[in-house]
Amino acid sequence: MLFDHIAECLANFMDKLQIKDKKLPLGFTFSFPCLQTKLDESFLVSWTKGFKSSGVEGKDVVTLIRKAIQRRGDFDIDIVAVVNDTVGTMMTCGYDDQNCEIGLIVGTGSNACYMEEMRHIDMVEGDEGRMCINMEWGAFGDDGALDDIRTEFDQEIDMGSLNPGKQLFEKMISGMYMGELVRLILVKMAKEELLFGGKLSPELLATGHFETKDVSDIEGEKDGIRKAREILVRLGLDPTQEDCVATHRVCQIVSTRSASLCAATLAAVLRRIKENKGEERLRSTIGVDGSVYKKHPHFAKRLHKTVRRLVPDCDIRFLRSEDGSGKGAAMVTAVAYRLADQHRARQKTLEPLKLSREQLLEVKRRMKVEMERGLSKETHTIAPVKMLPTYVCATPDGTEKGDFLALDLGGTNFRVLLVRVRNGKRRGVEMHNKIYSIPREVMHGTGDELFDHIVHCIADFLEYMGMKGVSLPLGFTFSFPCQQNSLDESILLKWTKGFKASGCEGEDVVTLLKEAIHRREEFDLDVVAVVNDTVGTMMTCGYEDPHCEVGLIVGTGSNACYMEEMRNVELVEGEEGRMCVNMEWGAFGDNGCLDDFRTEFDAAVDELSLNPGKQSDCLALLQVRAILHHLGLESTCDDSIIVKEVCTVVARRAAQLCGAGMAAVVDKIRENRGLDTLKVTVGVDGTLYKLHPHFAKVMHETVKDLAPKCDVSFLESEDGSGKGAALITAVACRIREAGQR
Repeated sequence: MLFDHIAECLANFMDKLQIKDKKLPLGFTFSFPCLQTKLDESFLVSWTKGFKSSGVEGKDVVTLIRKAIQRRGDFDIDIVAVVNDTVGTMMTCGYDDQNCEIGLIVGTGSNACYMEEMRHIDMVEGDEGRMCINMEWGAFGDDGALDDIRTEFDQEIDMGSLNPGKQLFEKMISGMYMGELVRLILVKMAKEELLFGGKLSPELLATGHFETKDVSDIEGEKDGIRKAREILVRLGLDPTQEDCVATHRVCQIVSTRSASLCAATLAAVLRRIKENKGEERLRSTIGVDGSVYKKHPHFAKRLHKTVRRLVPDCDIRFLRSEDGSGKGAAMVTAVAYRLADQHRARQKTLEPLKLSREQLLEVKRRMKVEMERGLSKETHTIAPVKMLPTYVCATPDGTEKGDFLALDLGGTNFRVLLVRVRNGKRRGVEMHNKIYSIPREVMHGTGDELFDHIVHCIADFLEYMGMKGVSLPLGFTFSFPCQQNSLDESILLKWTKGFKASGCEGEDVVTLLKEAIHRREEFDLDVVAVVNDTVGTMMTCGYEDPHCEVGLIVGTGSNACYMEEMRNVELVEGEEGRMCVNMEWGAFGDNGCLDDFRTEFDAAVDELSLNPGKQSDCLALLQVRAILHHLGLESTCDDSIIVKEVCTVVARRAAQLCGAGMAAVVDKIRENRGLDTLKVTVGVDGTLYKLHPHFAKVMHETVKDLAPKCDVSFLESEDGSGKGAALITAVACRIREAGQR
């Protein structure tokens, strides 16, 4: 009945304005305690202010009004926002003053709202931007926090109310109870013969006969004492001049306390906003509405003065709202409508980046096809996913032991490491390392100069470790494009990362290193293995977990490796056992097989890259900038909410694509071995995997969904490029010694 009546009033209003044929956005001011779950969904907690309509408490009021409109069927509207009057007040004043970030109502009831940082609102997901918080501060003190300042008069008002023990702060400051507080004080003073000659009247003893309007009239600038006499006479009393003066003073005390309590809580809100912003001096505006604030002759002035005294480091402006609850609801609706339009535009732009399960299964299928092409001798030369043999034919079994050197060269700095591998009860890995730089002139000089410099650094490290003259097996992480012909032979195809040393491209880097060692004539080293960082990652994790047969790096770039059956590695002779295959999967799609998944933003990133048409591996930050540019925003745009949404979509797609590729890998291992189910561990390294807050979780979920017959665990690698190279060397030495025996 209630909502049918509201719908009828709305219909009549639209009839009068001749707008019934238009579907307009509607803002709904609903000033009762509600649990708001989103802008257009608000569940009534409990009725107040004398309302008792059944079947509404616990229900979404937007749904109820929508149903009432549908029952009529003669008009339609789009309910965009439900707000309370405090938020409406802030929004109304915010239209006139952009510094307005607090709303305050002091009328029949009292409440406040303010703009809080999203990172502090645990009940809502997200930590970017701000959201208006409806404080419902009328309930301040319901937990006993104000017991030490509540008086016997406050307690008596509460006991006589419809909701004892609730809204205690509101009962101390709002207009609904201000006149009643004065009446109770006057009754007590009369009973104690301090007023009216000790006489009481039935009118003075009756609840509600002394109104808040009376308090305002008595405190008026002119004739306040005369007004007090009029009101007291109306209450059946015969006051003296002293009675009138005392009544005036009681009114002053009650209204001043109300203004002071209101100021103290406002000061707490202002202090919080100031701390949130980290500003030395806050400049802020408070939008205010309510009959007490507007009509009491001194309340506003007392409130302003007390607030400024309590927060002297804040410049505060108080702005009176005109029709905050109506105009404000419309303002919220207008803003929401604008944001909804922006959201639709964003979704349209971002839609191509959102992948369905069917699309991800198709990516997985295509990856398996490209893996087969890379492994096949016949199609290897034209396959973008190269599936390169690494000549690593076993993972650690726990029996490895000894001291090994590792050399990690992948940029302008490189490391020399001593890795001590222990087995038995003391099983573990102990590492010592030192970082060396490569001067620019050496990077751009001859190959002999570069490798002489590397050997000089190795000699320095051995001396530093007190091991000069010792001959140790060495593993060499060499992170440049190479063609590997055996575990200890790797032909440099092309320098990258700013290196230009002459006489190296087309040469075996192990031979170049050995020749430099012989030229120095100080020590001898057994260069056992050349590896890349992905294989190193798998080996490092394989030492901790014997089920680890896959390596994955998701950082600046991305790559994977896994243990393939030798019978499938057609580029290498032999059918028995397994060999680790370096997939070089960053090039997946270079032949156009992913073109139907690539968006205009992928194309833009590719065109601007150093290697157009190569490694289309979704560089997230560049894509975010490309998308922002498409939305007409500068790349320095501080609209963090939009930026975050874009980042979330891009990162989710990256994690899903990575998961689809990994699902193809683990399923291939399972099918190779003819298993119904496979238990396997993936060793993972890379900043994107380790540091992004959601990447790993999304990738794990995708692998589980797309490869349901595989039980896949993920193990984070620590120092795969250094420790891994040493462990590959240790495994190779173990196998070599076993062969010799």
